[in-house]
Amino acid sequence: MTSTSLPTQTSPSTLAAIGESRPGAEWWRTAVIYQIYPRSFADASGDGIGDLPGITSRLDDLASLGIDAVWLSPFFTSPQKDAGYDVADYRDVDPLFGTLGDFDDMLEAAHARGIRVIIDLVPNHSSDKHVWFQQALAAAPGSPERARYMFRDGQGENGELPPNNWESVFGGPAWTRVEDGQWYLHLFDTSQPDFDWTNEEVREEFRGTLRFWLDRGVDGFRVDVAHGLVKADGLPDYTPPEDADSMGGEEPVPYWGQEGVHDVWRDWHRVLAEYEGDRALCAEAWLPTVDETAKWVRPDEMHQAFNFPYAMSEWDAEQLREIISESLRAFPAVGAPATWVLSNHDVIRHATRLAMPGHPQGHGVGPATEGKPDPAAGLRRARAATALMLALPGSAYVYQGEELGLPEAMELPDDVREDPTWFRTNGERYGRDGCRVPLPWSAADPAFGFSPTGESWLPQPADWSALARDVEEQDPESTLWLYRTLLATRRAHDLGAAQLEWLDGYGDDVIAVRTGDVTVIANVGTEPVALPAGTLLVASDTFEGGELPADTTVWIAAD
Repeated sequence: MTSTSLPTQTSPSTLAAIGESRPGAEWWRTAVIYQIYPRSFADASGDGIGDLPGITSRLDDLASLGIDAVWLSPFFTSPQKDAGYDVADYRDVDPLFGTLGDFDDMLEAAHARGIRVIIDLVPNHSSDKHVWFQQALAAAPGSPERARYMFRDGQGENGELPPNNWESVFGGPAWTRVEDGQWYLHLFDTSQPDFDWTNEEVREEFRGTLRFWLDRGVDGFRVDVAHGLVKADGLPDYTPPEDADSMGGEEPVPYWGQEGVHDVWRDWHRVLAEYEGDRALCAEAWLPTVDETAKWVRPDEMHQAFNFPYAMSEWDAEQLREIISESLRAFPAVGAPATWVLSNHDVIRHATRLAMPGHPQGHGVGPATEGKPDPAAGLRRARAATALMLALPGSAYVYQGEELGLPEAMELPDDVREDPTWFRTNGERYGRDGCRVPLPWSAADPAFGFSPTGESWLPQPADWSALARDVEEQDPESTLWLYRTLLATRRAHDLGAAQLEWLDGYGDDVIAVRTGDVTVIANVGTEPVALPAGTLLVASDTFEGGELPADTTVWIAAD
């Protein structure tokens, strides 16, 4: 096989045209969905925090990438104690991000480009500044106002001890006592009190919120903590394993994956069914197995669920084969597509994570972390992993900046950190700031083009200038062009709707499959492997000859 530099014949305008021609029926079954973390995507106002007009200004860049939809992390009214996942008003835009008019403009502009829009909803908890929680604090124990949240009497002679031993996902106790002696539950920060989903008033309020955004034209919702909401009767004590991911744990966990939560999603499914256009629900459900995750996407519940067992897998052929096989068995068995994801706003970016295994989700990495990976090796592995993921049948999620090959920002100074995890663990866990650093758009501009004033709510690493979008735009071997080529080829060969067939004879350290008319070979080992005859469609990196190097993936069409 000859030298394999990346193809350059697919222009941005061609990619956009391909994106506009995708069929609309059940678009979410095969879609590639791009996650936007609004505060770090693009800042139009100049205050150093990304906003909705900034997103609108960059939609042509996303159209040229070839994605089908965007998912926006929260932009609702919020004190921003947890970067917007502490919502004070679910039906308005925080002035930090713009106005409802700005949202409508962004939605219209996205739809005009053939890009659907999914927004984040946070139903497990609200902000403590939400009017309901303020009313609850002013009301008496046992009142209807308190019944909307998880208020309980304490233990001990005078109720001075919390109702149970639960710990917050962010570290520290999950209960806070109020002035009259009762305690309220917050599985996350103290500023994020948990709703009581046995309360019909809570359920009706969220039905109204769904309809508010559906009436504006959104195409669906990503649902935060979709495995939460319902807690086990009696709120029994529970201590998770020390090495458990922050959002998961061994079964049974009394605040994750309770059977009653499925009634909520059946209810939401019925609301979305009132609307035309295949509106979709995607679950953020951190569960220990693919089979458990598949329960969230049964025909009358959600449409997609993030495949976190796949996302958190190591760069290991045996592990990947098992998870891919299990996913393609479990999700189709309930009529749902498999979904694939490698990075998001809560996990270490995969250009870093895949080269330094052993870090539980939510803990983060930072200046004092041992065993830091070689950036070039991490990027090579990340590109290979992405090329494998985007060849798999079903739907895939891409996190902003991974198309530039961004690594985790590991050297953030302690004094700039904002993740509640950092503060609630007294600095023992770095948390998630490292994957949330604002994007570099142009190497020569202030804040690398993120903000016109040079402001940036988290500092960008100086060496990200080489990863700025305008630099990669000019380099046909860049990660940006790799993503464009992968997405265009995926669409041209309809890989999202293809059947997968495992191929033998390539060795234990190789993932070899045929999806549709494309052969995909990922070398997850350390030794080169021989390639079959055929036309090279895409390679995750350049190489010479007919052997595939380590940490490289190719797509090949039969001659």
